[in-house]
Amino acid sequence: MHNTLFLILRRMRVPLIFLILSYAISILGMTLIPGVDAQGRDAPPMGFFHAFYVVSFTATTIGFGELPGTFSEAQRAWITATIYMTVIVWLYSIGSILKLLQDPALIRAAKGNRFAAKVKHLRQPFYLIAGCGETGALLMHALDSRNQQAVILDIDPDRVGTLELGQYQWDIPAFTADVSLPENLLTAGLNHPHCAGVIALTNDDRANLSVAVTTKLLRPELPVLCRADSLETAANMASFGTDEVVVAFEVFGEHLAKAVNTPGHHLLYEWLTSVPGDPLVEPLEPPRGKWVLCVYGRFGKAIAHHLKRAGIELVVVEAAPDKTDCDNCIIGNGTEARTLMEAGIDEAVGIVAGTDDDINNLSIAMTARELNPKLFTVLRQNRHANAQLFQRFHASVTMQPSSIVAHEFLSLLTTPLLSRFLNLIRARDDAWADVLISRIAAVLENSVPEVWDVELSGTQTEAFWEAMRDNTPVPLRALVRSPVDRDEELPCIPLLLKRGETSILLPEPETVLQLGDHLLFCGERRAQNLQTLGLYNFNVLNYLLTGQDAPGGKVWRWMEQLGRKTPGANSPGA
Repeated sequence: MHNTLFLILRRMRVPLIFLILSYAISILGMTLIPGVDAQGRDAPPMGFFHAFYVVSFTATTIGFGELPGTFSEAQRAWITATIYMTVIVWLYSIGSILKLLQDPALIRAAKGNRFAAKVKHLRQPFYLIAGCGETGALLMHALDSRNQQAVILDIDPDRVGTLELGQYQWDIPAFTADVSLPENLLTAGLNHPHCAGVIALTNDDRANLSVAVTTKLLRPELPVLCRADSLETAANMASFGTDEVVVAFEVFGEHLAKAVNTPGHHLLYEWLTSVPGDPLVEPLEPPRGKWVLCVYGRFGKAIAHHLKRAGIELVVVEAAPDKTDCDNCIIGNGTEARTLMEAGIDEAVGIVAGTDDDINNLSIAMTARELNPKLFTVLRQNRHANAQLFQRFHASVTMQPSSIVAHEFLSLLTTPLLSRFLNLIRARDDAWADVLISRIAAVLENSVPEVWDVELSGTQTEAFWEAMRDNTPVPLRALVRSPVDRDEELPCIPLLLKRGETSILLPEPETVLQLGDHLLFCGERRAQNLQTLGLYNFNVLNYLLTGQDAPGGKVWRWMEQLGRKTPGANSPGA
């Protein structure tokens, strides 16, 4: 606010000085020039009040006439000069005001004030998202659909403008600013008591690193999630405690290799991290044999590293091997049939088109498919705007970096236990994953399950807290029963129980729960809603435990317990 006021006063300084001088000179002249009375005789000059009154309606061209009496010739001459002088000054001042209203600095300052005011008045938890490119937009849409507030900073005004035109459930504060400057993060609510975490999603590793450092110094208790394009930057971020760093190329390479070696684990990951309600994906089965990899930049190196570890034979096609340190490469772009034939595309079982140009990737894949129609094709999609082209091509796998990062962060933000679960199951074999997939498929209707976690605490699970206070044991089985009919199981599966530092995969139904336990479930949305009812309403929870209805209110339950404890309360002579 102070910056805006200072800017206005500074830009309007000269027009204001001219206005004050023109009014002062005009009023002074009217107080010095003699007037005439009704009989035409000389009269004393006007007082300051009448002079100010006359100049005010004259300068603004209202024109009430010669007041309070007839003017002398000298006064009329002075008023004529006053009209021209003040009107010119007013025109100059109005022009300066119109120019000021279009001044980019003032517009930015005003927007900054409105942005800061919006953030200051937020009363619900929010995430500060630094960077609103394709990744940020995808994540923001997902958070908004889950009724989660966000605050956006981005250096590109066009992206911020596009955001302001979007349709969202929440009024999302957004501002154009350099996220690497600490003062901008503070303006966006870094020190706000309701800030729940910071997410750095710019396409500049240095800016993301700056966001992570600033947050860990100013608000070390806040979780920080960062995107990185290189392993060096990711290691740097992790060295000072950044909570989660995602390198999209490494994540995709790992999942592709997992699909080759452990297809059950890969399918389980896809089912648990995809968008709930979407059709269940079929198992991805990349073939073993010879693969052709077109490009050896950051993406190509990540894919090559993971596929070689999976035992895949690779032939690399690279246009500039001296710049990418690629040994034994076929030199070329991969868009020409001659280069692909030299790489042995006719004998290959798969191809990866991973350049940073979508059209080139499509061209490589189309040419390769003409030469070998049975190829397993992996395409890198750089821009979301080209989605229709990639959908039309029907590649075996399409990798979109922005989608991968948004996907990873969304699962971390909405279901923190899911990341722990996925890390724990790496130690299990593929047969174990196949059994769990069969159990999940048995409770679903061919759609991606909801995944949710439950914290058994006094505030969010009031009925469970009351049961613990009354020393009533609550087994896990009670949370997977239907409150409509306790003999019917809810369509959900408990995946993980976290108790302190101990984690139990697929806990048994007879496990007795304790306050402070964290549970991870997957299943249908209606199962989540019905389960919430049992955790919040004591009558429902009592029915799930005993098959009987409990007294309706806390007072009646207290009286019933008191009656049970009173000696002879139930005796015939009582």
